[in-house]
Amino acid sequence: MAAGSASSVSLPALLPVGTLLLSLLLTGSQALAPPRFTKLPADQIGVSGGVVSFVCQATGDPKPRVTWNKKGKKVNSQRIETIEFDEGAGAVLRIQPLRAPRDENIYECVAENSVGEVNINAKLSIIRVSLSGTSKSTNLKACGLH
Repeated sequence: MAAGSASSVSLPALLPVGTLLLSLLLTGSQALAPPRFTKLPADQIGVSGGVVSFVCQATGDPKPRVTWNKKGKKVNSQRIETIEFDEGAGAVLRIQPLRAPRDENIYECVAENSVGEVNINAKLSIIRVSLSGTSKSTNLKACGLH
């Protein structure tokens, strides 16, 4: 290619290459990635008046934010606490004291970043313990938990 030929390349033709290089510099030359779960919440069985905790964590680029929902809405109760860790990419949902049937439900962990969103469900079942007529131990044996 002759030295004079370089001047025939138009500026608009160079813009996509410049945009790509700038984008690589800004993202640290890593590809963006949607969230994916690294810790999955497990279904749980709790005892009325007790406590349960669900753990959920995700990774992605940029780092996702993990939140918890119940019936499609962000959990909101004085008895339900969300504890974030890993700069928000993980969250523990802690419910105490458990109330049946109010807390028996499907809880949804949502991980979201600018690239995408993923969700996973965990079910909470609650055993109602009655001290009148039968012992706690008998009720737990009937449920296969003792």
